[in-house]
Amino acid sequence: MIEVEVTSPIIDMLNRYGFATVAAVAMGYFIYFIYNYITGNIIEKLDKAQMTVVLLIDRIRMLDNDLIRLRSKLKTVLEMRENDRTQRNNKNSNSTLDR
Repeated sequence: MIEVEVTSPIIDMLNRYGFATVAAVAMGYFIYFIYNYITGNIIEKLDKAQMTVVLLIDRIRMLDNDLIRLRSKLKTVLEMRENDRTQRNNKNSNSTLDR
């Protein structure tokens, strides 16, 4: 029987080119893969998130404006009630003096 020695392609490349060369090529591929992943997937998701943040900021500004309007309306109503009370008190005090 003839024994056939089977070596993996990685071991064959290590024997042929050396560890440093194979490691440099593998690192280059890893950097290329990470760069493509970041530019393809993550930047797209960051753009969507940025748009969402802009929309949320706009809604917060709208709510802030609404709160300012409501405070001014409430202040006006409270002032009107206070003025009405003082006018009633003045009328009551004047009417008792007329008697």
